[in-house]
Amino acid sequence: MQKKILFIVFVLMTTSALQLKAQNAPKDSVYKKYFVGSTLMLLSNLDTVNNSELIQLNFGYRITPRDVVFLEFKRSKFAWPLGIPCGKSFNAPGENYPGYVRQNVIGLAYNHFWWKGLYTGVHAMNAFQKYYDENNKIITNGFTLFMTYRLGYQINLFNNRFFIEPSIGFTHWPIKTNTPPSFELKESKWPKYFGFEPGFHFGYNF
Repeated sequence: MQKKILFIVFVLMTTSALQLKAQNAPKDSVYKKYFVGSTLMLLSNLDTVNNSELIQLNFGYRITPRDVVFLEFKRSKFAWPLGIPCGKSFNAPGENYPGYVRQNVIGLAYNHFWWKGLYTGVHAMNAFQKYYDENNKIITNGFTLFMTYRLGYQINLFNNRFFIEPSIGFTHWPIKTNTPPSFELKESKWPKYFGFEPGFHFGYNF
């Protein structure tokens, strides 16, 4: 199911890239300082195998028309190592943890716009995690720092009132603490990064 979701996001990214002319011309745009938004990866909540139960809310501020900072607040869960690439092992039986991880994430992100809507971004996400066994009992608490580097394009809609941002990213986790040995055993088979991660943020400017 999650592979289908990633495919849907990829298709939407491709479709959006063909609609670059939808970007408002400078003379028509209305500059907005703030925005709120979320992500289309909320579709992962439809996954019947590895449902992320994702909740995400972004709050942003435009320092200049080219420089943007924003906070990301997320809550999610996962039961498979995050380093498994898309393929036959993705969400495959036997690759999952002996339980699952639930996390609350506070992230800080920065985007720089280089040309029209083309931007690069970096996200530093602090994940405060709880590890659960198969009986839904807490094993321990942990912490992971996720770093994501993203290339994307912002498309403004309705006189810059709304926007969508198809993107592609690379995520790794340089800091990871207090992982239970049984979870670490599953993770040790896979890299500590995930490449070519599709993204699709959307938001409301004000």
